[in-house]
Amino acid sequence: MSSERYRNYFTITWDRLHRDVRALCHQLVERDFVGIVAITRGGLIPAALIARELDIRLIDTVCISSYDKMAQGRLDVLKGIDHDGDGWLLIDDLVDTGKTAGAVRRMLPKAHFVTVYAKPDGRPLVDQYLTEVSQDSWIQFPWDTGISFVEPLVDQLRSRGESS
Repeated sequence: MSSERYRNYFTITWDRLHRDVRALCHQLVERDFVGIVAITRGGLIPAALIARELDIRLIDTVCISSYDKMAQGRLDVLKGIDHDGDGWLLIDDLVDTGKTAGAVRRMLPKAHFVTVYAKPDGRPLVDQYLTEVSQDSWIQFPWDTGISFVEPLVDQLRSRGESS
């Protein structure tokens, strides 16, 4: 994580992601979409959850690489789309700086673009989002984290010779 850019962590659990996606779907349920375009890789899981909630079966992807570990790098469009997005729901997990969102917005100018989480710099590029997160926060998604055992505090202190 770049210490200059990110000072906070915002951790998303699987339960929270499901609740947030479902809340976003309540805002979308009255609309009639041709299908979904997920921005890979981050948009794949939210797209699957949204597809289930809205009963959408037609799903495509735009494949863009913009992150190298935890730092944004150059954009590589690995797979595009052959339409302008008219009637389609475009989904990503997060809009951060807006670099990826801007590129995809140019590819699919007529799509309805939603993200579950939005940071201030990228927020103007999406049509809807559920939760705003500060620009200086690194979002830890559940697919990037794992559950591990943490020793009780007393045992940690004993192993370091700090117990009283």
